[in-house]
Amino acid sequence: MVVLSTRALNRATLARQSLLERAAVPALDAVAHLCGLQAQEPQEPFVGLWSRLSAFDPAELSGLLTGRQVVRMPLMRRTVHLVTADDALAWRARHDAMLRQKVLAVYRRELDGIDLEELRAATVAIMADGVPRSMGEMGRTLAEHRPEADARALGELAMAALVPAVQLPPRGVWRTKAGVRYATLESWLGRKIEPLPADGSDPAGRELVRRYLAAYGPAATADLRAWAGLAGLPAAVAAVRDELVTFKDERGRVLLDLPDAPRPDPDTPAPVRFLPAFDNAILGYHDRTRIIDDEHRNLSVAGARVVLVDGRVSATWTVERGPSGAVVIAPLRDLTRAERAELAEEGQALAAFLSDGETDEARIA
Repeated sequence: MVVLSTRALNRATLARQSLLERAAVPALDAVAHLCGLQAQEPQEPFVGLWSRLSAFDPAELSGLLTGRQVVRMPLMRRTVHLVTADDALAWRARHDAMLRQKVLAVYRRELDGIDLEELRAATVAIMADGVPRSMGEMGRTLAEHRPEADARALGELAMAALVPAVQLPPRGVWRTKAGVRYATLESWLGRKIEPLPADGSDPAGRELVRRYLAAYGPAATADLRAWAGLAGLPAAVAAVRDELVTFKDERGRVLLDLPDAPRPDPDTPAPVRFLPAFDNAILGYHDRTRIIDDEHRNLSVAGARVVLVDGRVSATWTVERGPSGAVVIAPLRDLTRAERAELAEEGQALAAFLSDGETDEARIA
C-alpha cells in the first residue's frame, strides 16, 4: 500500500481546501464544497472565504445568509456551522441523535427525568407562532411548566438538539453585531427536512463520506468521525468502500480517498494563508499533524487565528484595537527573510480587506 508523507497529505489538504490556490468560484459553491464552515464566531467565515476565493466580496456571503441560501445552525460536532440550505435539509436528521446525546451529556443532572418527546412537542408548539426566540427565552418559557429543570439546559436542548433550528440574520452578516435568535429550519426555508429512510439505509451518511473526502481527504475513518462528530458511520464507509482508494500515512493509519481527487506533488510551493478561528482545515481531523505540530495543537481549539507558512501553522494573528486596525502577526518559529516578506504582504492584504481599504498595516511581532 502506498505511503503518503505528512507533506503529501498537507498539500492534498491545501489543494482541496482552496488554500494552495484561490478558487474562482461563487461563495455558495465554496461553502458547499467545504461541507460548511465552522461559524460559532460570526465574522470568521468571511476571513475563511477571503483566504480561499480569488474575488470574494463579503456582501455576497451576507446576501446568501439573508437570502436563505445558507444558514447558521448547530450541526457537525454540535458546533455552529454555516452550511448551504440544501445540505442543512439533507444532513440535519442524520445528526439528530448525536446532537441530543451531546447536550444531554453536558446537562445530565439538570435534565434528569425530562421526557424528550414531550419537550420536543412543546418546543414545536411554542415555535409555531413564528416569533424568533433566543435559547434563553425558550428555556424560560419551557421552565414555567417544569420548575424542577434548569432553564438554560432546557433552552439549549430544545433549540440545539430537539428541534432543527437556525440562527437568524442579522447574526452572521458582515460587520453586524446581533444576538442569537432562532427559527425552525423548515419554517425559515419553507422546505421539509429529508427524513432518515425507514429501511435503515443511510444515504446521508454515504454522502457525508464522499463529501468529506472531497474536501479533506485522504483521511482515516477517525478523521471523518472527528470532523462530523458522528460515531455511526462505519456502515456508510463500508457501503462506499469499493468507490475509494486506500493509502497509509507515516504512522501506519489506513487512509481513504476518492480516486480522482487532487494529490499534488509534495514539493508544490504553498503560499502564506491566514485562517480564521476554528477553521475546519485544522479541526476537521483527528490527526492534525498534516497541518499543525502537536505542540501547537491547542491553538486550534482555543480560538486562535493562525497563519500557514509553507502549508503549516507557523504564526498566530490578531487585529489591533483602535484606529490603526493593524494585523499583528506572532511567529511560532524562526522565519526566513523571504517568508517574513510574504507574510507581511499577505497580512497587508488582509488588513485592507478587514478595513475596506482604510489601512493596510501589518506588523510581525
